Amino acid sequence: MQNDLTTGSVFRNVVSFSLPYLLSYFLQTLYGMADLFIIGQFEGVASTTAVSIGSQVMHMLTVMLVGLAMGATVSIAQAAGGGDKKRTASAIGNTVTLFMLLSLALTALLLALRGGIVSIMSTPEEAVQGTLAYLTVCFIGIPFITAYNIIASIFRGLGDSKNPMYFIAVACVVNIALDYYFMGTLHLGPAGAALGTTLSQAVSVLVSLAVILKRRLISVRRADFRPQRAVMGKLLQIGMPVALQDGFIQVSFVIITIIAAFIQQFAHLAVVQHAFAGIRIAVCALVLQSVWKMAKKGVVDIPTGVILVVTFAAVAFFGVSPVLMVVIAAAAGILINVVRGRRA
Repeated sequence: MQNDLTTGSVFRNVVSFSLPYLLSYFLQTLYGMADLFIIGQFEGVASTTAVSIGSQVMHMLTVMLVGLAMGATVSIAQAAGGGDKKRTASAIGNTVTLFMLLSLALTALLLALRGGIVSIMSTPEEAVQGTLAYLTVCFIGIPFITAYNIIASIFRGLGDSKNPMYFIAVACVVNIALDYYFMGTLHLGPAGAALGTTLSQAVSVLVSLAVILKRRLISVRRADFRPQRAVMGKLLQIGMPVALQDGFIQVSFVIITIIAAFIQQFAHLAVVQHAFAGIRIAVCALVLQSVWKMAKKGVVDIPTGVILVVTFAAVAFFGVSPVLMVVIAAAAGILINVVRGRRA
């Protein structure tokens, strides 16, 4: 199944591998967004708040699992790129063993701590039961989240980022259909949103396993699943820093949310309002400083200067979507690099 990325055009290989990977990551974040959108059509504020808080917790967990899976992707890619089939099989087997043990431990731990998690998230009283129901179902489904990320990391390590994109796309479609059924027809509320998400992830895993078995894409033996300290140590050495980095970013967002909810209780006080007025000015100054530093580093010639001016004008004066301009700017940067390469 290995897709050899060491031959052919470097630019083409990078684009063909990275775009499906980015799209997969985007689709994986759609779970919570779909849950929020659909429950907002059928339920009240309490249920929507419950799903919002629960989705935030699950997104943080998913991001950390994706980061940890990066260690598996790199280890498998190094072994496969070196043509060492035995080491590749060992990396795949130990990845499965490590993540399955981790998923079971996480499931037990998070189910035991779900009450404390709901409390830490400053959940409004009317949304507590819904949040508990959402997180309970999602925590039970952690093995499916983990299984998908295992399979995706193996495929990507072997140079294939397209199949994981197809698997998660199937899960997104199933999730939306189940959300409408569980919340729109059965009126299960937050629990229905979580159930739709969990079952869709299970479908994604089953589809991917069916493809692997039918096409015999991966070849491993029972001995490859036996834990090896050196192999697992390398997986963790690479993946743990990425997981912690992404996790800390998500935790900071949670902390900011909690602080904002606390301060909101005193928003009517004049001293708090004046303090926020000063903070807004300070934040604007810090943002401008960061933008200035980025501009000095990024604008190195006339083409990059043109990208800066056009992007600013399009967003500031013509109301063009920032997302669209980011995509256009990325395409322009790639085009500039290609033209320079041909001239060289």
